[in-house]
Amino acid sequence: MTEKNKEFLKGVDLSFVDEVESEGGVYYENGHSVDVIDLLHRSGVNTVRLRLWHTPSGGYCNIARTIKMAQRIKEYNMHFLLDFHYSDYWADPGKQTKPKAWQALTFPQLTEEVKRYTYDVMHELSLAKALPDMVQIGNEITNGMLWDDGKIYKEKNGVEVEEWAGIIALIRAGLEGVKEATNEKQVETMIHIDRGGDNEGTRKFFDKMVDASMEYDVIGLSYYPWWHGPYQDFVTNLEDVANRYQKEIIVVEVAYPWTVPADLPQVDNEPDIRKYLVDGYPATPEGQKAYLTKLIETIKNVPGQLGRGFYYWEPCWIPSKEKWSVGHENNWSHLTLFDYEGNKLIGLDAFYDKNTEK
Repeated sequence: MTEKNKEFLKGVDLSFVDEVESEGGVYYENGHSVDVIDLLHRSGVNTVRLRLWHTPSGGYCNIARTIKMAQRIKEYNMHFLLDFHYSDYWADPGKQTKPKAWQALTFPQLTEEVKRYTYDVMHELSLAKALPDMVQIGNEITNGMLWDDGKIYKEKNGVEVEEWAGIIALIRAGLEGVKEATNEKQVETMIHIDRGGDNEGTRKFFDKMVDASMEYDVIGLSYYPWWHGPYQDFVTNLEDVANRYQKEIIVVEVAYPWTVPADLPQVDNEPDIRKYLVDGYPATPEGQKAYLTKLIETIKNVPGQLGRGFYYWEPCWIPSKEKWSVGHENNWSHLTLFDYEGNKLIGLDAFYDKNTEK
């Protein structure tokens, strides 16, 4: 493993940056416009996550644009995590829609296509000198992936049943694609679910991975207090997962508000985050920074030094325009590390503070 692979990962998901910059958005530090990746790198960020969609209708996050973003990341010699959604659009616990191009495939054809597609993407990135250091097979696949073939919880004759064979075969196909394409290069693999504060749910999923003898490197969890429960439940889950599976853990999606607008957008029936703020950490720039400092300390204190790091989800998705390629408004601009005009907030300083350095 390289030194880059060993360091504590302080990451950001920058998948929207391409769209922000391409359509006029600008980022500022002390009143001066800056290259946001350069700013993040100088601020202590050492890894970037990018999502990959198969054939997105809006054009962004496809393979061609992902390669260009990955090359920018590599210019700064930063660690790179690639997030395969295996979908044309958002994949999360509530939806895991197959790419249109795969809709008519039989299950054997689908598993082969997952392997081939994963291989091809990795090969293209390698040719572009932008090979990921880590790859996640699916995004928040708590309830399965590539529905309905890889859906875990299904209804049959009015009764909910669990089917794990499909998702296990699909994960394995993706892992095989990575392994064959990278030819023993040091590319780590992750399996990612969203149950950061749910120990029972986390155990249930990863126990199934143990039962299947799944060979992967890192457990990925999401943790947002308004979706995943009290902070102490998150801490308890990290401790138990480390002890139970003896694998490194990355909290691969986190965020915290720097403000709460009066007209807080409500997309997909999101909860009112004002009701779920962690005690002592207000929705202010200072509160956001303090929360991130606490989060970093929590992850570093995971038993056995198995807390590998974290990724802040879309800290740069500023409201630089009204309409977005994803077809809905920007419902995240109060959770970024930049204000509405693109000015850097002090929350970003948590990445570089001496008390967060390993």
